[in-house]
Order: sequence, then C-alpha cells, then structure tokens
Amino acid sequence: MNRLVVAIDGPAGSGKSTVSRILAERLGVPHLDTGAYYRAATLAVLRAGIDVSDSEAVVAVASTARVEPIDGRMTLDGEDVEAEIRDPATTAAVSAVSAIPAVRAVMVDAQRSWVASHGNRAVVEGRDIGTVVFPDAEVKVFLTADPDERARRRAAERGEQVDRHLEAIRLRDTHDSSRAASPLRPSEDAEIVDTTGQTIDEVIERIVGMISGIDQPSSIGDQPEGRLP
Repeated sequence: MNRLVVAIDGPAGSGKSTVSRILAERLGVPHLDTGAYYRAATLAVLRAGIDVSDSEAVVAVASTARVEPIDGRMTLDGEDVEAEIRDPATTAAVSAVSAIPAVRAVMVDAQRSWVASHGNRAVVEGRDIGTVVFPDAEVKVFLTADPDERARRRAAERGEQVDRHLEAIRLRDTHDSSRAASPLRPSEDAEIVDTTGQTIDEVIERIVGMISGIDQPSSIGDQPEGRLP
C-alpha cells in the first residue's frame, strides 16, 4: 500500500474539520485531528491545577500525559475526553498551551507515530501539518475563507451571535500567525483553497483531483452536495 498523507491546514472556521473528515471517509483512510492533541494536553494541565503561564510545569504535564485518539475519539490516559476537550475552559486555555515549543514537539512526535501506525495513509488536519508535522506530505492543502464567513459558520454551529465569533476568530488568527513555534501559514507548495461560498462537494472534488495524479484509492464514494456549516 502506497504512502498517502493529505495535509489540510487552515484557520478556525475555514472548513478544515468538515472537509478532512468527509475526505478521509471517501478515500478510505484514517482521519487525524491534531488540534485534539493540544486540547487533551491542555485538559491534563487544567486537571493538574497548573497555571498555563507556567511553561515548565505545563511541559512536564504534557510530556507525561498519554494522549491518543481511539476509534475517532480523543483519550487522555485511557479516558474518553472527546466532549470535555471542547468545553469553554479548555478552549480558552488551549492557545497558551499549544504555543509552547516543547509541548508542540511532544505532540508532533505523537502525531507522526499515530500516522505511521496506520500505514502512513491518513488525512491530517491542523495548523502546521504541511509546514512542520508532515512537510513531505504527498498532498498539501491550505483552506481559508473570509473572516465574516468563518464567524457565521461558528455562530451557526453553536447558535450564538456572529459578532462574538468574529472577534474571537480575529484574535485567534493573530495569535496563531504570530506565535514563535509553528506559526499558522501555508507551506510554499500548498494549494490554497478559498472555501467562501463553496459547497463541501466543490472543495472535496478539488482536493480529490489533486490526489488523483498521485494515488488511486480503491473507492471514492459520492458525497451529497451541501454548504460548509
């Protein structure tokens, strides 16, 4: 079986989670959400009562926590924490934890090991996949969208006001793109895809077209057309 790593990067609300999950299903390969690793590590830090500004203590906890996705759900030391890593407290703290270079080094090693254990065939989503985690990925895609569109999607998902999410998205963009360790940016050889106003099917078909010249999956199913949430 030939190696096929599809790296999908992009800012919050760009559609990378929706697209990467459906794409993985259509290609018949595993899907890996690397952001969940940082959320699980952050949860471990919060459970330990560590201040996220204490980098040394944060690294110590993150380095010993057993963070692993099992059957599509993130676990922490064997416990299913898929729901808890999405709660407001973890969400508020994850940027600070994920910005620490030593934490990122630990998580990157874990992510690479997970993909290797799955035959080096996976759709991997995050913010530094094409630049840091898998710079040699066979396919690299950087999804983007207008900030107003990204805020609308997030608000629709959570039944909240758009303005609140627009401010949060702009702050997250600034933080992610300016951090010293693995800043958010497209790799030089990534295909940049603007998802504003596009359907899921349109985005996925474009990526499948990129893959077709590299790898021939045994089966790529049809996906009903719909707009990105």
